[in-house]
Amino acid sequence: MSILEELKFKFQQGNAIIRMIMVNVAVFIVFGVLNSLLGLFNSNGIIQIVLDWLVLPASFTRYIYQPWSLITYTFLHEGFLHILFNMLWFYWIGQLFQQYLGNPKTYQAYFMGAIAGGLVYMISYHVFPYLIPSLEFSTARGASAGVLSVVFATATLLPEYELSLFLIGSVRLKYIALVTLLLDLISIPYDNPGGHIAHIGGAAFGYFYIKQIYANNFLSGFFDWIENLFKPKEKSNLKIHHRSGYMKVNSNEKPTQAEVDRILEKINQKGLSYLSDKERDILKNFGKDN
Repeated sequence: MSILEELKFKFQQGNAIIRMIMVNVAVFIVFGVLNSLLGLFNSNGIIQIVLDWLVLPASFTRYIYQPWSLITYTFLHEGFLHILFNMLWFYWIGQLFQQYLGNPKTYQAYFMGAIAGGLVYMISYHVFPYLIPSLEFSTARGASAGVLSVVFATATLLPEYELSLFLIGSVRLKYIALVTLLLDLISIPYDNPGGHIAHIGGAAFGYFYIKQIYANNFLSGFFDWIENLFKPKEKSNLKIHHRSGYMKVNSNEKPTQAEVDRILEKINQKGLSYLSDKERDILKNFGKDN
């Protein structure tokens, strides 16, 4: 198997977190290689022209001509450390979120959080006097808003969950999220103010998202509608026979490997919370038999 085939296989088999990390890294490598090669011919300006159309401008006037940048900006990074910390942060916390709520909601939290952070970023440059002077030439790039949306969504979903931090020990997820938010707030006047504001916008959406999907209101229905647009239809493995006016469902007392694989795939796609009591019992009994 070639490297490309192996990467393709990992992408197809991976969950939402793995796929988005792979896309972010691939984009970073492609632009990095092209920038180096074109630099040898003093043609780096070509890369800059392309980037200018993909980064998110602070100016609404400029944004009108590149509306796609509200999505594309989240896949662009300034340098190695920028993408490294974003992807590590995303992997550590995002895997937990994906395990509980599945791929569709992971995509929702990430992309909607990135959009929310981008909108807050642009609005802030039109509202705050401190930022208005740099409106015309300021741009945003990076996955931080989407990543922090997932982080805060996870902290809202599992606030008491403990993570073991190097040199610190076990810390509850809600405190990690709170400290991250405070650091962004404190850092606004010193460096990259628009970026920190975008982070806060993404974090706020993550908190809001979890509160709404369990609220059973219009917004929770809207999120479900978006999820159903991309949800593959499930095929039932149960065969139903009609005899003498009654219905019988065929099922084996001992679950088959195919049935267990289907349940595991459901966990990967939707999360543990979507399993029925019967499916949980199947996994439990299968584990005892093996």
